Amino acid sequence: MLKTITPIDNSIYVEREYASPQVIEKALETSKSAHEKWKQFSLEERKKVVLGFVNNFLKNNKEIEEQLCWQMGRPISQCSGEMRGFKERALYMIEKSDKSLQNVISKKDSEFDNFISKEPLGIIFIIAPWNYPYNTSVNSIVPSLLAGNCVILKHSSQTPLCAEQLNKAFIDSGIPDGVFQYLHLDHTSTSNIIADNRIDHVLFTGSVSGGRQIKKAIGERFINAGLELGGKDPAYVRKDCNLQHAIENLADGVFYNSGQSCCGIERIYVDNEIYEKFVQGIQNFTEQQYILDDPIKEDTNLGPVVKLSSANYIRQHVREALSKGAKDIIDKKNFKISADNNCYVAPSVLVDVNHSMSFMMDETFGPTVGIMRVSNEDEAAKLMNDSPYGLTACIWTSDKEFAQYFGKKIHTGTFFMNRCDYLDPGLAWSGVKDTGIGVTLSVLGFDHLTRPKSYHFRKV
Repeated sequence: MLKTITPIDNSIYVEREYASPQVIEKALETSKSAHEKWKQFSLEERKKVVLGFVNNFLKNNKEIEEQLCWQMGRPISQCSGEMRGFKERALYMIEKSDKSLQNVISKKDSEFDNFISKEPLGIIFIIAPWNYPYNTSVNSIVPSLLAGNCVILKHSSQTPLCAEQLNKAFIDSGIPDGVFQYLHLDHTSTSNIIADNRIDHVLFTGSVSGGRQIKKAIGERFINAGLELGGKDPAYVRKDCNLQHAIENLADGVFYNSGQSCCGIERIYVDNEIYEKFVQGIQNFTEQQYILDDPIKEDTNLGPVVKLSSANYIRQHVREALSKGAKDIIDKKNFKISADNNCYVAPSVLVDVNHSMSFMMDETFGPTVGIMRVSNEDEAAKLMNDSPYGLTACIWTSDKEFAQYFGKKIHTGTFFMNRCDYLDPGLAWSGVKDTGIGVTLSVLGFDHLTRPKSYHFRKV
């Protein structure tokens, strides 16, 4: 049985049976046969179906938001943001699908009509995470279907109701049977599906270790995988920045979703001249603005982390840094709900940190951040790049030309100026190093869900 423990009170919130081998086999066979029909639909017909799915999903927002809060502990006051993100991304991909999937003309004259079409891959197996369960899955589901693929979705065991809500939204959308399916799966069944010859592509968002398991399950098969993995995203606060703006927005980048964001800020490097003011400012802002409490309450803006093992890991990460000389500047008296036997983790802002501490090198994935002072831009760039990850990075400055120059030095998939922890659907979402491979979103996101097929037509 799949059992989802809510971090709100550590009770069982959802129970489901895992899919049996017979159910899995039926899903694979149904998907394979459905693909032959679905790929013959015109793009306009597929767009109509997907738009119906999106509209159906958005109509059920109240139930979805409440379930989201209970499954992962995000404050109910912030759950509507996921609905807005879902809508923005889905509508953008629907709008750009014509351009993204259009034929590439090679030669067209009185004798030849040569072009490259973008053909669907087949069956896409999507493994979605719990931290942004709808925003991440929509990045994969919508373009996969628009491109003419079929989808089998496995959602995190922490958020099984999200898969069911997505399936519910497809009802009455006009989608043929078998084009979209979901399965509740354990690790062994997941690996077996990845290894199955009927799967043509895998899209996974999760941990680095999970990404390695995906690659291992693919084995010697000649299929690709899109892997969005870990992050330890840095910020550089330059002395010419708008200091208050940087403080408030970086605090949000650190603490939103209890720090459980792939592109959340976990490291901040501050110019020596403004270091003391920045540290004092983020300390005051954190202690005065954040309320750690039951996420069902409307005024709560810092909820529990997803599960007790995660909470214990975060606390241990902080304790280890403190034992090596770091200092936590946040007074915990305002966060009394936090305790070692629950999922409510008080925010921590650590100073006197360095890169010998795992806290500054390994992903913490909690409401914590480390701050270091730097003397110049070269030191900042060196420290920002000193990481096994490379998802996003940001600079806070009033000089756009410098930001562009500095951004070229930083080894990440996305670089921000005066913003962080945000995803623009018009930009490619990708990473380098252990953050993974592949691209989602933007007009480039469709390229990994299709294969080129060349047509060489000579008129005689």
